[in-house]
Amino acid sequence: MKEFTPEYLDQIRDIIECHDETLARTELAKLHPADIAELYQDLDLDEAEFLFRQLDGEKAADVLMELDEDDRHKLLSAMSSEDIAKQVIDHLDTDDAVDIIQELDEEDRDEILSHIDNMEQAGDIIDLLKYDEDTAGGLMGTEMIVVNENWSMPQCVQEMRKQAEDLDDIYNVYVVDNDYKLKGVFPLKKMITHPSVSKIKHVMETDPVAVKTDTPIDDLTLDFEKYDLVAMPVIDSIGRLVGQITVDDVMDEAREQRERDYQLASGLSADVESNDTVFYQAKARLPWLLIGMLGGIGNSLILGHFESGIAMNPAMALFIPLIGGTGGNVGIQSSAIIVQGLANGSLDVKSAAKQIFKECGVGLLNACIISLLVLVYNIFSLGPTQVTTIAVSLSLFAVVVFASIFGTFVPLTLERFKIDPALATGPFISITNDIIGMVIYMSISSALLNAFGTNL
Repeated sequence: MKEFTPEYLDQIRDIIECHDETLARTELAKLHPADIAELYQDLDLDEAEFLFRQLDGEKAADVLMELDEDDRHKLLSAMSSEDIAKQVIDHLDTDDAVDIIQELDEEDRDEILSHIDNMEQAGDIIDLLKYDEDTAGGLMGTEMIVVNENWSMPQCVQEMRKQAEDLDDIYNVYVVDNDYKLKGVFPLKKMITHPSVSKIKHVMETDPVAVKTDTPIDDLTLDFEKYDLVAMPVIDSIGRLVGQITVDDVMDEAREQRERDYQLASGLSADVESNDTVFYQAKARLPWLLIGMLGGIGNSLILGHFESGIAMNPAMALFIPLIGGTGGNVGIQSSAIIVQGLANGSLDVKSAAKQIFKECGVGLLNACIISLLVLVYNIFSLGPTQVTTIAVSLSLFAVVVFASIFGTFVPLTLERFKIDPALATGPFISITNDIIGMVIYMSISSALLNAFGTNL
């Protein structure tokens, strides 16, 4: 990625201020679309618009796809529907064109589609807009090379050359029957090694890995990783070839999913970018902060209920942060392992009982070690006869075991009810474990105080 120095940015701003279109085009010609998109982040909207108008259609379309959604929306808002159709959509593959159009209002969508001259392209875009954007149908493109299984090699080569003229990249050549049902993939190597074959179906690779249009993106990503693919055909409910998905599309979706999961685990209720407004960022952060505040109030009520015990034995208060922090950390560790397993396909809801049982074993082992270490520390610092010495160790043991099981159970439950399990690795687990851990600690400590007083 190119680094833009302050001097270079000043030079670009001088060009814009002078409205020197020729020099602007010269500078932009030296830059990759991704670098131009990064350059826009250092400019205001008027400056970015001026540079964008200097780009040819194909490069302008590539730059738009490199921009984040907010910056892209700002540039598109400054363009007429006809300009968007002719200067942007006409130069994009159908899957990218659909991504652009989906970000616009429905009224703007219809107007843009009405200005597309290529009726076949417009029809493909309309068909793709019918699919849920979180499925294979919503992610696929229709640009691909397709041959018939009954064609001879010369006929196949001639048709491949004709179709390739409209494609930027060629990943696979798909073989269909007369009903357009997917039959196989034609390796380009076979074109060289079998130049005189009578029909393509005799040399094609049968039973290719394919997905249906309603396949969720998460499952699609796992298939790409499992089979090490660069492209995958998409079929409808009766096996007809309708499009293909390429690895770059899957990588973009996987990156966006990781960002959403990370933000959700961090307690953000909406997608947030660093350049979002103060009001928007505050609104995204506030819900979990309020829930955390309620959790803190809950903890204070619990401590108030056991106030007499703390007054009788003030040493109890010293270990409140230890109990809460340990429970939260253990819960997040357990949930993170489960969420990772659900995400990469190595774990499913059907094996929930086995995983919970395994986590019980891990929790018991960790609980024994942690509680034993704290017991040894308290024997030397508080004395072996202090109730707090025993209460803290017993409480830590119970809290670690509970947090391990709870951190495993929650993401599995969320997954079962089709809720993003990444929620379980964030404030939800920490707050819940903190409150329940406090109840366990205070209950055990009070019970021992009532039975033995401050000394055993």
